[in-house]
Amino acid sequence: MASPLADRLRPKNIDEVAGQRHLLGQGKVLRRIIESGQIPNLIFYGPSGVGKTTVANIIAEKCGKKLYHLNATVCSTQDIKDIISSLDSLECAGGVLLYLDEIQYFNKKQQQILLSYIENGDITLIASTTENPFFYVYNAILSRSTVFEFKTLDNGDIATLLDRGLGLISLEDGKEYRFAEGVRDKIARSAGGDVRRSLNMLELCLLSIKCSGESIITDEIAEQILENNAVRYDREGDEHYDLLSAYQKSMRGSDPDAAVYYLARILAAGDLPSACRRLMVCACEDVGLAYPQIIPIVKAAIDAAMFVGLPEARIPLADAVILVATSPKSNSGEAAIDAAMSDVERGVGGDIPRCLQNKHFDGEEAETRGQHYLYPHSYKNHYVKQQYLPDNIKNKRYYLPCENKTEQKFKEYLDFLKKSE
Repeated sequence: MASPLADRLRPKNIDEVAGQRHLLGQGKVLRRIIESGQIPNLIFYGPSGVGKTTVANIIAEKCGKKLYHLNATVCSTQDIKDIISSLDSLECAGGVLLYLDEIQYFNKKQQQILLSYIENGDITLIASTTENPFFYVYNAILSRSTVFEFKTLDNGDIATLLDRGLGLISLEDGKEYRFAEGVRDKIARSAGGDVRRSLNMLELCLLSIKCSGESIITDEIAEQILENNAVRYDREGDEHYDLLSAYQKSMRGSDPDAAVYYLARILAAGDLPSACRRLMVCACEDVGLAYPQIIPIVKAAIDAAMFVGLPEARIPLADAVILVATSPKSNSGEAAIDAAMSDVERGVGGDIPRCLQNKHFDGEEAETRGQHYLYPHSYKNHYVKQQYLPDNIKNKRYYLPCENKTEQKFKEYLDFLKKSE
């Protein structure tokens, strides 16, 4: 049985690796390390299907060490001990290079077993992870390793690989296959920067046309394949949080087109709750007092979306997302509460002024008797000057109005009241 197309096209040297020019281009640090043959402990961080395993295999060939490949999701402590026991064997005379995939799934004990061996150089570790290693890899391993971040491939790199894959299969079958106009680029865009996913979709397209004796991958065939390939989306991983971050930051940055695009990606993965939660947060945090009425409007849109469910939920959510993105922005409310909470956490403040306390009688020890609370509604403009903050922060200001029309009206009103004191 033929191996997958992605394996048959796997690069044999650095120059064949698609993308990652920031790491593997001429003069770049990782390329220079590989070419030197003196390989330190490395951690490759990035999404799946972007070349981490491929580069590790190239390094193993280059440095002449015995390569072991473990996947942390399925291997055991005994698997590590078996590698350690082979260190004195003849086949490992040149040293051992351990490629450990998904290192974030190794527990502390498993990582500690490796620690002394990678520290003294008996084992050279190349670990890969789709999660941020600074959150998921133990500090002792991190401090002995160099981290390199792999990026998703752009559509041009993916399109080039699709051409190579199509050419390889044409050569293997002795029959020329080709893409209909625009189909190659459509598949490249749908891959989300994942080489393996793009080549898998190409293979499925070719299997489909082979059954009917055709030689052209049409738009109709591609659409059917793409429809059945779900959007890559890990609700527990970095990609999940990157997507939600882009969604909220696009609304905050007043870019309705980007905000709707990221909403579409979230909804395509069926993650309605996250789309709603971030939308509500953005309405309160980023629009806030610049347009206070937006909060009940967005809440109503979210209620409608949750009531009707997908796919119809996309409509009220799109309306609300565009409204948030195009509304004036203010974070003065968030800034005010954050500053107040900071003071509270640091113990700044003091006793509540007597006039605001809930008790209406004084003990024998009280120097000043009577509550002396002034009821604002009994005065002109429903306002009277009195102290509300504790003594040692009585002049502190937490709320600073932003320069939008709504809050400037608030400021005008407050200034008017102070002038009437």
